[in-house]
Amino acid sequence: MDHHDAEADFEGLLRAADLRVTRPRLAVLRAVGRQPHADTGSVLAAVRTEEPTVSHQAVYDVLGVLSESGLVRRIQPAGSVARYELRVGDNHHHVVCRSCGTVADVDCAVGVRPCLHASDSHGFVIDEAEVTYWGLCPACATQKSATSN
Repeated sequence: MDHHDAEADFEGLLRAADLRVTRPRLAVLRAVGRQPHADTGSVLAAVRTEEPTVSHQAVYDVLGVLSESGLVRRIQPAGSVARYELRVGDNHHHVVCRSCGTVADVDCAVGVRPCLHASDSHGFVIDEAEVTYWGLCPACATQKSATSN
């Protein structure tokens, strides 16, 4: 998909969500698309490369609106800052490195969203499950084994 197609898709997504198409919103969508699992500071830095005058608050507000509208997914692993991604609506999970904080997507376990079938729902109507796997990424695991020898 070329840049023009992606831009048209982002404009269409905003309109479908009844959101005005604005330069900051498009810039935030592009930034999150380029850097899945980016934190707010990383999104701000990426947005400022194309919109130098945009404020931190404006980016924060755009991320909030896009998250509320379901166009962007906000995740916040325990002890981590909020991170954002464009992959929404499929109930996928994440693996997080305890050392460097790298985050990667993990598809839901085998079957049709089995993680939504809690052993005891306590009467809740469950519509989403969020699983975070913790460990060391390959680079940190290699570094740790090298320093422990």
